[in-house]
Amino acid sequence: MRRYCRISLVVTVALLLFVQSGCQEQTKAPDVSKTKGAPRIIFEDTLYDFGEVSSSRKYTGQFKFTNTGNGILKIINVKKCCGIAVKLDKKELGPGESGTLKVDYYTGRNSGLMNRELSVYSNDETNPKMALTIKARVVVRIDYKPRRIDLLPNKENAGCPKITITSLDKQPFSITSFQSTGEIITADIDASVEATKFILEPKVFLQKLQNNSTGLITIGLTHPEHDRLNIRFTVKPRFQLTPPGIILLNPQPQEPSINKVSIVNNYDEDFEIESTSSEKSMAKVINQQAIKGGYRLEVEITPPPPDDETRSFEDVLNVNLKGGETLAIKCYVRYLSK
Repeated sequence: MRRYCRISLVVTVALLLFVQSGCQEQTKAPDVSKTKGAPRIIFEDTLYDFGEVSSSRKYTGQFKFTNTGNGILKIINVKKCCGIAVKLDKKELGPGESGTLKVDYYTGRNSGLMNRELSVYSNDETNPKMALTIKARVVVRIDYKPRRIDLLPNKENAGCPKITITSLDKQPFSITSFQSTGEIITADIDASVEATKFILEPKVFLQKLQNNSTGLITIGLTHPEHDRLNIRFTVKPRFQLTPPGIILLNPQPQEPSINKVSIVNNYDEDFEIESTSSEKSMAKVINQQAIKGGYRLEVEITPPPPDDETRSFEDVLNVNLKGGETLAIKCYVRYLSK
């Protein structure tokens, strides 16, 4: 009898353990990647190291990924940061299919360590946002000055400075070409000469400046890490307004606002203000003070009251100079909310 009770007890305990185990199996979280129609994105690497790179150049890398799920993987978006361009070879991948995310990195002018992050958004419910990182060590191997040129038409040769190009890694190079927008600026070069430093003497064609206020100088090189340099140039206007215009956002209606505007002659010429006038009587000059190279004006703007139809107003304050030239200061009033 006791033996029978012991056998019954063992069978009962075994049944209870079996039932409990089954319940535990049922309460486990399902593996989404094995669920019918569930995609899953897996990258071979989430970090791409370009290593040591040169400044002012483009470098290309790639991230490879695979859809290890059993549903269609859809890449929704790739969020990138400055200096980065991306391209997917495909945006939809079937189960087991692989793809590539191509990354173009444009290095800046300065040296230093670089880290950039990318975010890949997909319909993978287990990991809808995938973070990728690229890094590099940027090294400047070619230095050039100036980086930007301001041209002054009233100066000899438009005030264009000499251009100095130096190989910082002591690698000899040649200058193969010198081109500019509208052929405004030229320079004599000898492509057969190799050196680690060049000083160019640009020549400006003043008669062509009237048709191009901005442009680019492109200099071709044979340096193994730099095949060209770009230098932007600007033809400075005779007069410079700072700021070029006045904007009032959500001002108090009919409440006068005082704003300062500087007028400077970039050509170091003396000038005088003869009079000022407002086209719509919204703005007027209440004070005028001489400063280095020009004048500082205090401009009072009285914002008109808005109505249901008009919530933006414009005016032009004309500054008439002795000699007949007129400078226009544009004034804007914007009411953003009712």
